[in-house]
This record gives sequence, C-alpha cells and structure tokens, in this order.
Amino acid sequence: MNNTIENVKNNVTTYFKGVRTEWGKITWPERHQVVVETFFVVAIVFVFTVFIYIADKIFEFGVDKIELFIRSMH
Repeated sequence: MNNTIENVKNNVTTYFKGVRTEWGKITWPERHQVVVETFFVVAIVFVFTVFIYIADKIFEFGVDKIELFIRSMH
C-alpha cells in the first residue's frame, strides 16, 4: 500500500516538474500584439453582428410582406 502511495506521489511530482519545464519554454506575445489582435477580434465580431442584424431585418421585412400578401388573399 505504501509503495502505491509513493508511486503516485512520484508520478505527480514528475508531472509538475515537467509542467514547470514546459512553462519556461512558452514564448509569450508582446503587449502590443495582444492589444492589436484583441482590437481586430472585437472589430470582426462587431461587423458580423451588424451583418446578421441587417440580414435578420431584411428577412423579417420579407416575411412580413409575404404574410400580408397571404392574409390579403383570404
């Protein structure tokens, strides 16, 4: 039983040592790059939001006109 606990402890310790080693290899982006890319993501999301809103209004208008046409036939 103690041997199993020691193996688990050694495995966990080895894992976190590996995590620390890999963490040191990470190349973090410069602050300017993060700001610029964040701006572009927000801008693209805004553009797509406006596009979807306009498309929704166009379809809503079209469906309303079709509905009025069908109601006028009855």
